[in-house]
Amino acid sequence: MALKLLVVAFGMAAAVSPASATRHEPAPTAVPEAGPDARYCLRIEAVTGTRLERVLCLTRQEWVDLEVDLDKEWAKEGVRVIA
Repeated sequence: MALKLLVVAFGMAAAVSPASATRHEPAPTAVPEAGPDARYCLRIEAVTGTRLERVLCLTRQEWVDLEVDLDKEWAKEGVRVIA
C-alpha cells in the first residue's frame, strides 16, 4: 500500500512539474507588417555578468539608422511588434 502511494505521489509531482508546463513557440520567420510608427522589439546581446534578457524596441527607421537588417534579424531575435 505504501509503495502504491509513493508511485502515485511521484507521478503527480512529475505531472505538475515546471518542465512539463513550458511551451516553446516557434519564432516567426517574417517581420509582421505594421504602420510607420510601429516599434519592432528584438532581443539584444546581454551585458556581461547578467542573465537577464534585454529587449530593445525601435521603429523600422531607427533600426536602419543602427545598421540592423530587421528583415534578417527578425527570424532569430524577433519578440513582438508594438503598433
